[in-house]
Amino acid sequence: MSVAAAPLSDVFRVLDLIGVFTSAALGAVIARSARLDLVGLTVIALLSGLGGGVLRDTLLQHGTPIALTDYAYVLTALAAAALAFVVPFQSRAWNWTWPVIDAVALGSWAAAGAQKTLFVGLGWLPAILLGTVTAVGGGMIRDIVLRRVPAVLGGTTLYATCAVAASALMVVFQRSGHARVGLVVATVFGGGLCLLARRRGWMLPADLSHRLPARLRRSPR
Repeated sequence: MSVAAAPLSDVFRVLDLIGVFTSAALGAVIARSARLDLVGLTVIALLSGLGGGVLRDTLLQHGTPIALTDYAYVLTALAAAALAFVVPFQSRAWNWTWPVIDAVALGSWAAAGAQKTLFVGLGWLPAILLGTVTAVGGGMIRDIVLRRVPAVLGGTTLYATCAVAASALMVVFQRSGHARVGLVVATVFGGGLCLLARRRGWMLPADLSHRLPARLRRSPR
């Protein structure tokens, strides 16, 4: 590894682990609200915290998923699960804090996922795709296991869209030769956009039929 690549790798690892901890903690909190026991809570935390990264690394086919080779990933997810099991996250402060934690996880993982995809030699489109998968994959797996419609599929404020935007911004910075700065800027941008969308209630349209002329809205006979 070159001297220049070393600090970039360090920043990537920090952002990846931030995403693991925050997503695992959120998964554990959701598991508690579903009244799962310690085993169930731990499983949901691991799926939520590691699922997106494992999906990314599996699709990249560039070696064993890092969550299985770097013990810090599993230990970070377990620490988040333990914290969520011990500390009762049921207060006004938590209701204000968890959207921020969720936004940080989304931004950091989108940036890290896009950067890793570019690092292994793939182009800008796979980078945006896998950056988004990294950011939302763990939450989707968690929701499916809990038999819920994944929140990322709609009915909520902008989420996957924010991951796409953060991943695209990371691509721009990487291509311009400022990957290290891009990891931080894309994380802040993706997380900030997610928070702004939540605050303003921005959502993608689910049905445009009401905007069509009346003659086009009639059901076929």
